[in-house]
Amino acid sequence: MQTVKMVVTGPFNAGKTEFIRSVSEIDVVSTERKISSDAERVKETTTVAMDFGRITVDQDLVLYLFGTPGQKRFDFMWEILSEGMLGFVVMIDSTRPETFREARRILETFRAYAATPYVVAANKQDLNDAWEIDDMRIALRLSPKVKLLPCVAADKESVKTILLELLYSILAEMDALEY
Repeated sequence: MQTVKMVVTGPFNAGKTEFIRSVSEIDVVSTERKISSDAERVKETTTVAMDFGRITVDQDLVLYLFGTPGQKRFDFMWEILSEGMLGFVVMIDSTRPETFREARRILETFRAYAATPYVVAANKQDLNDAWEIDDMRIALRLSPKVKLLPCVAADKESVKTILLELLYSILAEMDALEY
């Protein structure tokens, strides 16, 4: 059986935990803790170490999903979680342009950890104030070659589309390495 480790990363409150929860076939192993600072009361909890989920694609292929913490104070976990990854997803909250610079920094950090395929998931595309994909590409300074995909982390089909795009990129790279 082939296992594929994928990391789901991005800024605080981008939807990483929800993304993994919506598609995992097991109860997500989560390290969420209550937030103590009023400044971050956008939500009640935050991931402090990682989230872990699993998806069996078929009898020969299992995906392991590792979600990173989004807060800078927990970024020491990023390098640990990136070890052995075959690809990663950068989650971005399409409604919070003030997080785009941080998302770009996280993307560059993970690219430095490993030269693996990645996709960028523009989350919360179901909300009225979500940025258009083309505008996000410009704001994030992403090459046309980078897959920037619309996403709704709470929607299983949306998440599956993102993961399949990443899986196709990983498999294409593995095929290229064999030749």
